[in-house]
Amino acid sequence: MLAAALLLGLCATTSPDDVLFENVRIFDGKGAALSAPSNVLVQGNLIARISTSPIAAEGARRIAGNGRTLMPGLIDAHWHAMLIASTPAEAMGDVGFANLAAGDEATDTLMRGFTTVRDVGGPAFGLKRAIDQGIIAGPRIYPSGAMITVTSGHGDFRQLSDLPRTIGGLFTPMERNGGSIVVDSPDEVRLRAREQFMQGAALLKLTAGGGVSSPHSPLDVTTFTEPELRAAVEIAENWGTYVAAHAFTSDAIRKAIAAGVKCIEHGFLMDEATAKLIAEKDIWLSLQPLPELMRTGLQEGSVERAKADEVWPGIGRTYE
Repeated sequence: MLAAALLLGLCATTSPDDVLFENVRIFDGKGAALSAPSNVLVQGNLIARISTSPIAAEGARRIAGNGRTLMPGLIDAHWHAMLIASTPAEAMGDVGFANLAAGDEATDTLMRGFTTVRDVGGPAFGLKRAIDQGIIAGPRIYPSGAMITVTSGHGDFRQLSDLPRTIGGLFTPMERNGGSIVVDSPDEVRLRAREQFMQGAALLKLTAGGGVSSPHSPLDVTTFTEPELRAAVEIAENWGTYVAAHAFTSDAIRKAIAAGVKCIEHGFLMDEATAKLIAEKDIWLSLQPLPELMRTGLQEGSVERAKADEVWPGIGRTYE
C-alpha cells in the first residue's frame, strides 16, 4: 500500500478512525534503504501524508513508532488456510475443528505481518467471509477453492476402498468438504471449475504433476491431459482470471504452459531449459522456501518421505 497509494502533502480533516504513525523509518518495498525518521497519516485505506515534520492530526489515533520500521503488509502467494493448522485427514473429515483451527491460524498469520494471502487449495470460502465481515481477524484471502485433481493425482487423498469411482457418483468426504475435487475429463473440469467460481474463487488451482503428500501420486507423472488443462484455462479466462498449476517436473510444467496456465507453483525439479521457457513465455513462478522440518517430520521409509528427499534438494537450486 505504501508503494502504490502515496498521496504526499495532502492536508485533510482527521477523524477518530484515522491513524498517525509517529517517528518511524519507512521501508517502501522499492529499495533497501529506510527513510529518515518520519510521520505517516493514514485515512481510511489510503496514506494521506508522509512527512519528516510533525503532522497536525487532532483526533487521530496516535501510534508511537519509537524509531521502528513501518512497512507494507506482506503477501504470501502460496497458502493453504485450511491445511496449515490441520492434517489433511482432519481438514477433510472434521470440518468444525478445521475451521476453528484455521481461524486461529489466520489471526496469527495477520499478526506475523501478512495482510494478504493467495489460498491455493482448500475450503477457505467460509473463513474468508468471516474475516471480511470482521468476525475474526485475519488477512485478505484470494481463494482458489478446492484443489482440482485427477484420479491418483496430487490432492487425491481418497482411500483405495473408495474405488472404483463412478462418473457422477457419490462424493467422498474430501470432495464434500471442498478440500479437493477429482475430475477425469474436460467436461468434468469445466463443471468443477464453474462450481469454484460460483462459491467465490479468485483463481483456479490444478495439480498438473505428482506431489509429496499424496500417497498415490508419483512425482514423475503428468496428471492432466492437455485438453483437460485447456478446459480449466478456458473457464478461468471466461471469468477474467487464470489457472495456477502445481508442477515439479519439466514435463508437467511444459504441458501446463502449452495449455495456457499462467502460474506455476513450485517447479523444484525443472531443468534449465524449462526455466528459460518460463521466462520467455512470461509465466509467473511461485516458489516456496519449504522448511526442512516439513521433510524430516515425515515418517522414515514412507512413500511421502522418499518423495520429499527427492524434492528438497531442488528448492535452493530453483531459487538460484
